[in-house]
Amino acid sequence: MAQTTARDTEAGKAVPHDSALKHVTGRAPYTDDLPEPEGLLHLAPCWARDCAHGRILDVDTSAAQAMPGVITVLTAASIPGENDCAPAMGDDPILADGIIHFHGQVVAVVVAVSRDAARRAALQVSVEVEPLPAILTVDDALAADDTVLPDYAFQRGEPEAAVTEAPCQLSTRLHIGGQDHFYLEGQVAMAVPWEDGDLHVFSSTQHPSEVQHTVAKVLDRLEASVSVEVRRMGGAFGGKESQANQWAALAALAAHVTGRPCKMRLDRDDDMIMTGKRHDFRVNMRAGFDDTGRIQATTMDFASRCGYSADLSLGINDRALFHADNAYYYPQALLRSRRMRTNTVSNTAFRGFGGPQGMLAAERLMDAIAITVGRDPLDVRLDNLYGPDRETTPYGMVVEEHAVLRDIMESLAQDCQYRTRRERIAAFNADNSFLKKGLALTPVKFGISFTLTHLNQAGALVHLYKDGSVHLNHGGTEMGQGLYQKIAQIAADEMGVSLARVHVTSARTDKVPNTSATAASSSTDLNGMAVVNACKEIRERLTAFAARQYDVAPAGVHMHADWVYVDGDKVMSVADLARAAYTARISLSAAGYYATPEINWDRETAQGRPFFYFAHGAACSEVTIDTLTGEHRVDQVDVLHDVGRSINPALDIGQIEGGFVQGMGWLTTEELCWDDRGRLRTHAPSTYKIPTASDVPKAFSVRLYASNGNPKPTVFRSKAVGEPPLMLPISVYCAINDAVSSLRPGLIPRLDAPATPEAVLIAVQEIRRGNGA
Repeated sequence: MAQTTARDTEAGKAVPHDSALKHVTGRAPYTDDLPEPEGLLHLAPCWARDCAHGRILDVDTSAAQAMPGVITVLTAASIPGENDCAPAMGDDPILADGIIHFHGQVVAVVVAVSRDAARRAALQVSVEVEPLPAILTVDDALAADDTVLPDYAFQRGEPEAAVTEAPCQLSTRLHIGGQDHFYLEGQVAMAVPWEDGDLHVFSSTQHPSEVQHTVAKVLDRLEASVSVEVRRMGGAFGGKESQANQWAALAALAAHVTGRPCKMRLDRDDDMIMTGKRHDFRVNMRAGFDDTGRIQATTMDFASRCGYSADLSLGINDRALFHADNAYYYPQALLRSRRMRTNTVSNTAFRGFGGPQGMLAAERLMDAIAITVGRDPLDVRLDNLYGPDRETTPYGMVVEEHAVLRDIMESLAQDCQYRTRRERIAAFNADNSFLKKGLALTPVKFGISFTLTHLNQAGALVHLYKDGSVHLNHGGTEMGQGLYQKIAQIAADEMGVSLARVHVTSARTDKVPNTSATAASSSTDLNGMAVVNACKEIRERLTAFAARQYDVAPAGVHMHADWVYVDGDKVMSVADLARAAYTARISLSAAGYYATPEINWDRETAQGRPFFYFAHGAACSEVTIDTLTGEHRVDQVDVLHDVGRSINPALDIGQIEGGFVQGMGWLTTEELCWDDRGRLRTHAPSTYKIPTASDVPKAFSVRLYASNGNPKPTVFRSKAVGEPPLMLPISVYCAINDAVSSLRPGLIPRLDAPATPEAVLIAVQEIRRGNGA
């Protein structure tokens, strides 16, 4: 059943997104919609248009400088500080200096009085390059043994020997494609000079503090002299966690050089060419299991295309290993990761942060085992789930809610009539030569926390005004996910006021400093608790003041829905109490802080607890494929997902639906293609196919699991919902695989991801020839 709430609170209500009306009417101002200051200049990027790797011999800007409206052309020599926008490793220049490492790397930027003038002039910049050998694919990098980061692994037992000794064995290989973020709002930033060389930067970023740090580093300024602000983004999905740094830094550099406000907004094609994607992986798997399909040991080797620099590849590839078990217990396991360097754009964060790739490998393994032993894949999955005495992951963390995970899967299987539909599908496939159906029910177990432990902290600034209204600021950013609405509901309950009296303002580094990125599905957990702590401090001051005024114990004073109750009787409004407290010189402002407890991961020893808790869910998908064309149709999807005690069920269901469709795009239609010269050929919606409204399954049921709440002390006992739903459509990929495998039972299809019509047709042709994976 869908989750309901009986709480007489703002939290728990299915209220609309705070900007919903502005979104649908086009009145929501994004960075490019802000009023443009007088004298604003515009930037356009310049790059060597036919080079993936080469030595820069000359950059001739004279023709561009002579173009109408051009103010200047900036190169690496224009940078007063460090030429670096990397989030950690110091290996990512904002402007290429000496070497071009990938096709699309920016060599210079034109600064002009209009965007059109800047773009026209950018085409006139001549870059002379001496070509160097280019490594373009994972296989190329493996052959060259070239990595951006050291290899890493988790091991339990002696799995390589155990696989060989098991009653049954298999080995299989899977290529997992990348994905472009395709946010509706592209990369954009505007830098406005203030007095004494200070800068105010408006940036479409998930990480204002990192943009602040990068701008200060590039300009050789104190971070305190740079403030960064972001009210909303038109989507981000991880693509604006580290990747926004470069464009904000270039706008700030131009503002520093010219003394005028400067804006940089990338064209869609340039954006896709110049910014990182989801990592693509090559995975080799071996498993040993008994004749029922229960795993005894497994080895998984992950090799990912990281691009030319590390960016966030350390954490992303680590998380792929953390989730290579998904929901399954591996008695003995060796999970290895190689982070390959290529002369392509540096890949970066994307919703799930490596977790989806690890989970897809796990589910591919379950299907392969089920095909090998001739059992229903759901039964093999259930038999391999974490459970009593089988609850420790390969990295040593205990899966505490394994009973919830099993209940979700079994409840969903019953509610969506999995067993009955399996029989119907078998009959359909027997009666049809060219159309084949497939069915799959797959789980999600996703760890919630940043695996870099120090990032699990947040701050908030809350003011209560004399009219009883609340102004709050926190370190999270709004990218359409509804974070601001949830935070407002939390604050309303904690301050005892109605939701209409809460005002959430732009994320700003000069209000809440040293923030973590809005990422890792942790933003409500972190920022919500910081807001709770700030509100609690103000409320405790007011409660103590009212208790003195009415000569009662503080426990007898309550604030709720704009009113103050003393021993159960309504005595005044919150506004009246605020005015009285102000007159009595009691502070009505507080800074809140929160750090996630219990987590203590030590990467060097691979010991500790990387996640505060796991989010769980499951999805059942039914598909039909055309074996003559490779095309497929998703006939029905049923989802059951655990969000704990939902702060806003409408937003949570929206996140699940949106995440599912985005993940379905990654696994079925969104194919990134580079040519043999390192040029991205799918850099526009004409060639890169994201899901559209017509791709949403007509029968699409999403329900929230009837949870008693997160057993961990999260804000209002809720659970994160940002990233986990993206892994639910792995069930679509597995259903397509199931349909292909029906052509020759016992043979594992050669089906890579994304399962495009071409990939499905190849898998069909190969399995008919008797060639398996």
